[in-house]
Amino acid sequence: MNKFSGLDYFDITSLLSEDEIMIRNTVRDFVSAEVIPIIEEHNRLSKFPIQLVPKMAELGILGPTLPAKYDCAELNNVAYGLIMQELERGDSGIRSFASVQSALVMYPIFTFGSEEQKQRWLPQLAKGEKIGCFGLTEPDYGSNPGGLITKAEKVDGGYILNGAKMWITNGTIADIAVVWARLDGIVKGFLVEKGMKGFSAPEMRGKHSLKASVTSELLFDNVFLPDENLLPKTVGLKNALMCLNQARYGIAWGVVGSMMACYDSALTYAKSRIQFSKPIASYQLTQDKLVYMVTEITKAQLLNLQLGRLKDKGLLKFTQVSLAKRNNCEKALDIARISRQILGANGILDEYPVMRHAANLESVITYEGTHEMHTLIVGEDITGYSAFD
Repeated sequence: MNKFSGLDYFDITSLLSEDEIMIRNTVRDFVSAEVIPIIEEHNRLSKFPIQLVPKMAELGILGPTLPAKYDCAELNNVAYGLIMQELERGDSGIRSFASVQSALVMYPIFTFGSEEQKQRWLPQLAKGEKIGCFGLTEPDYGSNPGGLITKAEKVDGGYILNGAKMWITNGTIADIAVVWARLDGIVKGFLVEKGMKGFSAPEMRGKHSLKASVTSELLFDNVFLPDENLLPKTVGLKNALMCLNQARYGIAWGVVGSMMACYDSALTYAKSRIQFSKPIASYQLTQDKLVYMVTEITKAQLLNLQLGRLKDKGLLKFTQVSLAKRNNCEKALDIARISRQILGANGILDEYPVMRHAANLESVITYEGTHEMHTLIVGEDITGYSAFD
């Protein structure tokens, strides 16, 4: 197993606690030993490595910030961010799985669910015995989730659900879906279980991005949900957006892992690739590219650390998460593309991780809020004017 040290140009490790360092290093070693050796093959086959789920659960990677009473690790948010960073060094699809399970399934059940729902689902999700997904995006409503048309109707003993969701990570393999639908005009959260009559989750095929991740549609045709499957504390679309904010936080951290993987690959290659009788790392233009990467990675690392510290103090604003997600995804994609340039033709081979990361990041920069939407979120915050319509 190759030991990955990770770029740390400003000694940011010195700002972490011993526990945070231990957690980061544990997940880093897991990725090196368990993810890196298999991920290219799974990417070729468009197959999620589901065999990793029990190992991720054993490490406490699923729902790690939630209380120990639900069999979760009860870590702080910086530790959670570091977990996301290390997982995405392996692959965005691996981080997406853990991010959805934690931020978009376990978080809403913990935050908006009844104690019975928490006791039933959270321990199983934490142990990887059950897999979850999050259903908000619809075929015609992505950046405008307030337009969703999936509808729940109250009937004797429960609800009837009709509608469709799209671009749902984990959907086909999920045992439970957190689904957002209109009930008497108000957006509510519901728990839809695998096997319920009228519920199906076909996998979406033909992706050029996130190939080692399961992406699905969710279809609801008169699905009956018992009363106890309503998330009782949901009171509108803002609750779904709270979940997205958790996921965006994880993405801001995660993409730094892909940046580090691409930079490491480019630097190693540049030192060993001889052209005109010397390594290409010795040329000014190559050094300019590498220095740009080091600069942007370091800025993103510092941004994330402060973001996590604010979150742990309860001072974090959702607009700050938008700024971090916007910046870090943009710079991660830039770094992947520049790394490919340094590798030349070799950069398109899956002998190197760069092209896979670049393709994945084309999705990551779009989901959980596009670059443009986060621009407008921050723009409204600093000017006081909404430019959404």
